[in-house]
Amino acid sequence: MKLRKILLKYTILFSLVYLSSVSLAASELAYQEEASEIIMNSLQTQPKKSFLRRLYTQLLFIPLWMHEKKLSPAAKDLFSYIREDNTLNPYGKLYKNNLMLESEAMNLYSQGGSLRDKIALEFKISQLYYAYTNYTYFGSINWGAFQARIANLMVNDVRTEWVLHRPEVNPILMLEKAVLGGSLREEMEKALPSQFRYKALQKELIRYREIEANGGWPKVELQGVLKKGKKDSGVVMLRERLRITGDYVPCEEVLEDDTYDKCLQKAVKAFQKRNGLKSDGTVGSGTLKILNKTVQERITTILLNLDRIKWLPKGSSRLHITINIPAFMLYFEEDGKLIRKIRTIVGKPKNPTPIFSNTVKTIVLNPYWNLPKSIVQKEMIPKLIRNPRAMEKKGIEIRAGWGEKAKKINPATIDWAQYRYSEHLPFRFAQRPGPNNALGKLKFLFPNKYAVYMHDTPAKKLFHRDKRAFSHGCIRLQKPTELLKTFAKFNNNLSFDKAKKILKGKKRKQISLQERIPVDIIYLTAWVDYDGKLQFRNDIYGYDKMQLKSFRRW
Repeated sequence: MKLRKILLKYTILFSLVYLSSVSLAASELAYQEEASEIIMNSLQTQPKKSFLRRLYTQLLFIPLWMHEKKLSPAAKDLFSYIREDNTLNPYGKLYKNNLMLESEAMNLYSQGGSLRDKIALEFKISQLYYAYTNYTYFGSINWGAFQARIANLMVNDVRTEWVLHRPEVNPILMLEKAVLGGSLREEMEKALPSQFRYKALQKELIRYREIEANGGWPKVELQGVLKKGKKDSGVVMLRERLRITGDYVPCEEVLEDDTYDKCLQKAVKAFQKRNGLKSDGTVGSGTLKILNKTVQERITTILLNLDRIKWLPKGSSRLHITINIPAFMLYFEEDGKLIRKIRTIVGKPKNPTPIFSNTVKTIVLNPYWNLPKSIVQKEMIPKLIRNPRAMEKKGIEIRAGWGEKAKKINPATIDWAQYRYSEHLPFRFAQRPGPNNALGKLKFLFPNKYAVYMHDTPAKKLFHRDKRAFSHGCIRLQKPTELLKTFAKFNNNLSFDKAKKILKGKKRKQISLQERIPVDIIYLTAWVDYDGKLQFRNDIYGYDKMQLKSFRRW
């Protein structure tokens, strides 16, 4: 009883702070005190970790939304903020629930509803706030279910990981700041992600929702492969399809009939480029398949990637590297502006590159390639069993251990079959520096448990392909010397000219960077690029499908 009186005392004090901008009527004070007691008593049966109990305990059981004669400023902010949120599905439960509760509140005040009716609605509005902040800041992906699905891939010997960075958002603290004289709208706006052009992608979602409301776009049907100059009845629909998404811009002196003209071909090339296709202006089965994805499918993809961005780290560094796996690209930023982009090769679906963040600390010139145990056991030992001299042709040394003075081993003296599946492998396989080294001439290290890093490669032809998932998990670079030059720009202890001389030889050289650069390896199949254009890419690892299996619909 004594504890309850103390709580009620603090409740009234809190309320005085909350309503300090207006004169507090005696009836309002009485309402606050009585409402607080009802709230406190009502929540005793709630689990201690429930949102309602945590919320009202932290805010001393005061009514947050329902004042005696009108809605609180926070309630008005919440209702209007949700009502104006064009990213929400207007036919979804969350949006409809907001309209319903706002109407219910207005009716309750106009009809002189009882205190208990107001408290019942108070709790409903709190649950609405909880649902909306979950949607806005934490998203709809069931990360636990997704991580379980990734773990199940290991049954088929596919090893990867997706490291999460929980959003640093506290909905209770946001509301507390609003109650203490702030603006809930401002608090909610400040908490939105800003990294990876999140807000630009939000705007694209709104644009696609408008396209959906206007009926979407027509299905394109063509007779065979469409090339410039060809006539086809489907050309009219193709032109309209690209006009709706903004790829087609009308040209002067063009009839816009059923001829596949230069103007429309330019639009097709723009569309192909935005979708990671070969930008040749020819509409074959691959381009047609992407063209005929529905607006609903595209909206779902955008929603999925908005939610992924929420769980990526908030970058604060002046310099930053992003590697987007589905885009097969590396982006180097300075103060948020793109200063270098490089084509990459990433892991095969059977050897996916993990999604994680780290910091590039070291550059190695003329590196040795220390083969991972998995590659040694799967690929090298079977070759050694057949031919003990198999490693000589590849320039691979075998040593007894990992120390600098580890002794070289004659492979013909070892019974390799016993190590094919063993837990312990007491040998180090290392490919010597040279033109045929799998790592090429450069290696960029950001130490991690996956043994993943960026490196050069002698297999340059693969970079001409549009889809480039060929590695065992590491990131191969088309132009590693360009990245080296960019690093040298920000590191006084790294001379690009001296490095080029060293690279002409075979001597290994390791350089510790003074300016270490954060790197995020991410997986976005929809995003807005540095030029403000919406991009889509194929789901090369099947992660979209996995996450959509337990994706919450609001």
